Amino acid sequence: MEILSFPSRVIPAADYRRERWRNGLGWTREILRLPVEGEWQLRLSIAEIEQDAAFSAFPGVERELVLLHGEGLRLRFADGRCETLLPPHQRLRFAGEDELTGELVDGATQDFNLMWRRADLRAELLHRPLVGNMLFFTEPQAAWAIHLLAGQATFGDGALLPLQAGDTAWLGAGERRRYSLDGGGELLAIRVTPA
Repeated sequence: MEILSFPSRVIPAADYRRERWRNGLGWTREILRLPVEGEWQLRLSIAEIEQDAAFSAFPGVERELVLLHGEGLRLRFADGRCETLLPPHQRLRFAGEDELTGELVDGATQDFNLMWRRADLRAELLHRPLVGNMLFFTEPQAAWAIHLLAGQATFGDGALLPLQAGDTAWLGAGERRRYSLDGGGELLAIRVTPA
């Protein structure tokens, strides 16, 4: 799948693009969208939630939300379901069609937001400590996105820039390759494959 072979790179947190939510009720810092132009199939961003607000609807999209900063976020769904994301880094996966409102538990939050079009892609999000060395393998049909929650890390062969807390690395699909990540901290690792 062509979008998964987007070239490997490190995206520093300072380069994330800040924009209004589709419904105008909050802010997003976009980390990565693939493809870059036109309608995206994969999008990584950080939502800045400063007030209780309805979430934008994204039909055909799967979402996974991870609490990054703040005291918590209550997700109240139109069907009556209620889920609360609490520190540190609690997460929830749900359908982009779901009608819901985010309610702040105690002050503003920042939330990592993974979205993918379910007809095209599959995404698996892992939350892991980074202690020493961790290996990631890309293949013709498998790419990785790595968001460093805390700490710092470097890629063993120096092929990519070092990662600081808040930065994200994209490891594009292609010829089978091993990426060795060394460091200390905590990360989110997302494996992306065709549906």
